[in-house]
Amino acid sequence: MRYSKLLIPTVKEVPAEAEIPSHKLMIRAGFIRKVASGTYTYLPLGWRSLRKIMRIVREEMDAAGAQEILLPIIQPMELWQKTGRDVVFRDIMCRFTDRHGRDNVLAPTAEEAVTFLAAGEIRSYKQLPVNLYQISQKFRDEFRPRFGVLRSREFIMKDAYSFDATVDGLDESYNAMYRAYRRIFDRCGLKYAVVEAESGGMGGSDTEEFMVPCDAGEDIIVATADGDYAANLERAEVDPVEPGDDVLKARDEAPPLEEVHTPGVGSIEAICEFLGTQPPEMIKTLIYTTGDTTAVALVRGDHEINENKLTRALEAEALELADAETISEVSGAEVGFAGPQGLLDTGKIDRLVVDYSVAAMAAGVTGANKTDYHVRNVVPGRDFPLEGDSVLLADIRNAVEGDTREGKPLTFARGTEVGHVFKLGTKYSRALGATFLDENGAEQPCIMGCYGIGVNRILAAAIELGHDDKGCILPASIAPFEVEVLQLGAGEQVVRTAEGIHEELSADGVDVLLDDRDARPGVKFNDADLIGIPLRVVVGERGLKDGTVELRRRTDAEPTAVPVERAADEARRMLQELKRPLQV
Repeated sequence: MRYSKLLIPTVKEVPAEAEIPSHKLMIRAGFIRKVASGTYTYLPLGWRSLRKIMRIVREEMDAAGAQEILLPIIQPMELWQKTGRDVVFRDIMCRFTDRHGRDNVLAPTAEEAVTFLAAGEIRSYKQLPVNLYQISQKFRDEFRPRFGVLRSREFIMKDAYSFDATVDGLDESYNAMYRAYRRIFDRCGLKYAVVEAESGGMGGSDTEEFMVPCDAGEDIIVATADGDYAANLERAEVDPVEPGDDVLKARDEAPPLEEVHTPGVGSIEAICEFLGTQPPEMIKTLIYTTGDTTAVALVRGDHEINENKLTRALEAEALELADAETISEVSGAEVGFAGPQGLLDTGKIDRLVVDYSVAAMAAGVTGANKTDYHVRNVVPGRDFPLEGDSVLLADIRNAVEGDTREGKPLTFARGTEVGHVFKLGTKYSRALGATFLDENGAEQPCIMGCYGIGVNRILAAAIELGHDDKGCILPASIAPFEVEVLQLGAGEQVVRTAEGIHEELSADGVDVLLDDRDARPGVKFNDADLIGIPLRVVVGERGLKDGTVELRRRTDAEPTAVPVERAADEARRMLQELKRPLQV
């Protein structure tokens, strides 16, 4: 293919809102153009890369036994109401009413639609297992789309859904998808980590994310240095902290509670400044509701509550922070002045959940359950219980530097999610009637799994991993072209040689671009670096005088001169090395 015939609008400058390398370089290299906030047009180079990613995904999904379908992006609201996810996705779901007065959504995902399909088609256990997948556009009305296609409103996603008759069958389907995902990301040339994750609005039980470490990632990968454990921050477990002898002694010697007037001071930072204390000496008292249950959670002032952990600890379906009215009713004070002392005795709360780090404190400062007052010398076990039927000690906070798991120090790195696998169970099949008759003729709900890949994110993540100050450094498997032939000059021998190498490589199935533009060599070299094609062949008059052309990988410091007659063969050999799947 000839550069002069393609739309490749490379630019030197980028919009100010482009914050991260992949966003900047995808604009500069002519891969994308912004249409509106969080929505982009993919130009020829960007679309070529996405098509290569989708081909890899299709090949591996098909090889794993999945069958491709295409579900509608416009879906009736009633399906989402049946599963309750009209509420879960309320803030990011685009809704509209059609001319007939029916409520619809632009699909942010497709569990409801595919389960509705299964409900109409699956009748017997003999039809199972079945795995259906699609590659399609989705829309989520993100409050703050940013980082280009890493967090956009409209995106391309591969989502697959398995239907099984047994839990063992689900395990087999899940493991098959897990292995397929590893092959996909290996072939795409990504470095990645597989981490334990939270299911979030998807529901279900076991779930793992495929995360690409990168500075621009919005997720935190928490891991042990030996690689035995990895999880995202929402899921990461930490070892309990046990109170030492010094703590126990300090508790025994602690003075009684001391009430302090703190008018209008409610935040941790403000309290610390007002009282001259430090966040680790504070106890945050957070009040939650879970349906008909009211729970109080305690974490240290320098820690952040992890609501996913708290939800699991309470064995709740969901929870939310209590409103100001409930907080006032439970604590007797305005927001910001609640404390754990005496709350269980009031009968207004059902559970007290104490984080291990709070249970290991000698004493702390917390709210006095009285507006504009706090108390000092709050001793765990003395001023609020650490045991009893209504008390639960648990890990309910985010991991932080210095924490351990099974005695091993935890490390922290930013990452972006490119794939996610879930065991959904029967949440959707029960709600939407996707059932089958088992061997005994009894009706059973299908047991489901869900498996997603962000196609756009693979390309952006590859650029985040592979770039320098000159441009993209893309893996050969997903670069818009595998080889670029740079024709330097318009002399007859240069043109004939460049076209000959281009034609020979093309005939052998190599995806090759011939830069035949009437442009200066510097322009061509700069654009080649910017676009990031992994291998280039440079044909110029100087080299041809010696009967050679130059071959250079995008990452090579210097080119390699090879005889013209061996150029195509050597390019194919180097390309094969570049195309080997990355071993992670």
